[in-house]
Amino acid sequence: MSTVKINAITVPEGSGDELARRFAARAGAVDGQDGFEGFELLAPTDERTTWLVVTRWRDEDAFQAWVSSPAFGHGHRGSGEGGEQRPVAVTSELWSYRVAGGSAGAEHTD
Repeated sequence: MSTVKINAITVPEGSGDELARRFAARAGAVDGQDGFEGFELLAPTDERTTWLVVTRWRDEDAFQAWVSSPAFGHGHRGSGEGGEQRPVAVTSELWSYRVAGGSAGAEHTD
């Protein structure tokens, strides 16, 4: 059964383009991870400043393996020291879901 992880990232007003640029610079970095099924970066279309990073994984174990990997740590650094970028986010919250239904053509497991 697929697991969906949504990282709700709140950025200061006007900083969304920088967040999108950073994600574009890392495009494909997680594609080869075992159990990874897909990724979307969703930009708000209203006055909100919370962007959503939606990933789909084969199962919770596949997601946890990625979180524990060196690639995850490398992709999520950003202290500003030694030439590294400072974080764009003001806050970040991880939401976890399982696929419980959907449209025809999508895989479902109850």
